[in-house]
Amino acid sequence: MQDIDTISGDVGDLAIRIHRALGPSLLESVYETVLAAKLEAMGYHVARQQPVSIMFEDFRFDAAFRIDLLVENRLLIEIKSIEKLAPVHAKQLLTYLRLTKQPVGLLINFGGETLKEGLRRLVNDYTPSAPPRLRANP
Repeated sequence: MQDIDTISGDVGDLAIRIHRALGPSLLESVYETVLAAKLEAMGYHVARQQPVSIMFEDFRFDAAFRIDLLVENRLLIEIKSIEKLAPVHAKQLLTYLRLTKQPVGLLINFGGETLKEGLRRLVNDYTPSAPPRLRANP
């Protein structure tokens, strides 16, 4: 099983390359399709528009939401193609992380001129894989 930091790094690198090649502000589905195909070509298992059901008390809500991309059954990717990310977009991904009990997600906005402001990594009770001596912020 690949390290989640490696997976998220590969996704970030591909997102930057795709953004440079295709440019900003295409439909989200275009970026999703291309990113999924490139990740699969690298050998990753990728699920697109993965429906997620949630349970609350005695209630089950089938397909309560859909994850844009789920890489290796553990990295959630939420794709946007808008002028600027808003706090609600991070809340959306954090909700998905909490309800699926996954540690890491990427919020990628292909709508801006660069991905500098459009690539965010969110964590949900994440424990880094690197030992403290190798972390930038131990």
